[in-house]
Amino acid sequence: MGVIIVGAGLAGCEAALQLANRGIKVKLYEKKKTKKNEIQKSDFFAELVCSNTFRSMSTQNAVGILKKELELFNSFILDCAYKTAIPSDDALAVDREAFSLLVEKLIRENENIDIIEEEFKEFDEKIITLVTCGPLITPEFQNKINELIGNQKLFYLDASSPIIEKNSIDFSKVYYKSRHGDDKSYICIPLDEKEFEAFHSKLVDADVVKLKDFEKEIYFTGCQPIEQLAKVSKKNLLNGPMSPNNLENNKGVKPYAVVQLRKDDAMDNLYNMVGFQTNITWSEQQRIFSSLPGLENASFKRFGVMHKNNYINSPKILNKKLQVMRRKNIFFAGQITGVEGYIESFSSAIVASLGIISTIKKTKFLEIPSETILGSLINYITNPKIKKLKPMKANLGIIKQDFGIFPTKEEKINFIYDRSIKVLKQYLKQVEVNLKV
Repeated sequence: MGVIIVGAGLAGCEAALQLANRGIKVKLYEKKKTKKNEIQKSDFFAELVCSNTFRSMSTQNAVGILKKELELFNSFILDCAYKTAIPSDDALAVDREAFSLLVEKLIRENENIDIIEEEFKEFDEKIITLVTCGPLITPEFQNKINELIGNQKLFYLDASSPIIEKNSIDFSKVYYKSRHGDDKSYICIPLDEKEFEAFHSKLVDADVVKLKDFEKEIYFTGCQPIEQLAKVSKKNLLNGPMSPNNLENNKGVKPYAVVQLRKDDAMDNLYNMVGFQTNITWSEQQRIFSSLPGLENASFKRFGVMHKNNYINSPKILNKKLQVMRRKNIFFAGQITGVEGYIESFSSAIVASLGIISTIKKTKFLEIPSETILGSLINYITNPKIKKLKPMKANLGIIKQDFGIFPTKEEKINFIYDRSIKVLKQYLKQVEVNLKV
């Protein structure tokens, strides 16, 4: 039995490779060569449209633990990220073009994957279909989803940061430094108090792109536009993306504020503005960001943009294997389910893949253990007690809290990590036995 996957983003590519490598024929639909959405720039699969980082590698936080869990699942996307990684302090950052090319190469070389480069139009109740279209949906496909599950009207606003060409930066006014050392993957733009005040005023007064047909401004907490943060308070900037903490210059002087630029490609030609997601008009971005020290003649490879992310109310629609409860042949994965973030997106595709395999083989689906980060994330987005889902990143707050008090936070997180890996290894042994039945 074959499977249709709609969308060749991170989730769609992970699912396609997971299924294909278990001998299941996949038809992968991707329309971007003929019909891109407003934030897609390349023709490649698994395009990273926002940041080029998969966040922290440290197992002292949830997303670092989730990466270790995904290694046990043999995640193809994570492996591609490791193979195209570039220096970025403790974060897993990648050369975005090299990453997408590697993912697409794996897809195109897999004999069990048939790529159909056009828009998917009709659901067939006899064919298992996995929807991984991402949060930016064409009106036509939105209508098809509405026919399946009803009109959700759930969305939030997301944004991306500008990318700057390194050779246009004046290095007499900036310096290399990360918060954990003299890491040359980060460039620091120091500002004194007067420069910060002037920059803050420009952000507050900036012209922004008028929101199209958005009912109201609903932002995801981790992706608020820089101008929105500035309007709330100066402290939001100084304690957030412009914090000078641990960013002293080579003379040991701590600036009043700092704008960080992070390496965006392996050739060291491009840098993105860290935490500077924005909806400011492009001409205003050029004017305002070029007023920063060292960026007077900056050449922008890409300006920041804002977009509307749609997602479904998963607790009312999906079961634990991310299957539509009223349409057993339909599955969802990726950001459209209400998970937020690159890692979370393709990790949900692994769960959906296991659900699809169990459906094809007619075996019992083994739920991802709630002691794991992945299991807790799936439990959250499918919890029927939640009336209206809010998008969720991997975090320690949603994991099963059935343990005592620890002397330190570090010991507590170490326990969560060790338990997660131990439980997951046992789970995967059971899964393999179950799928061979």
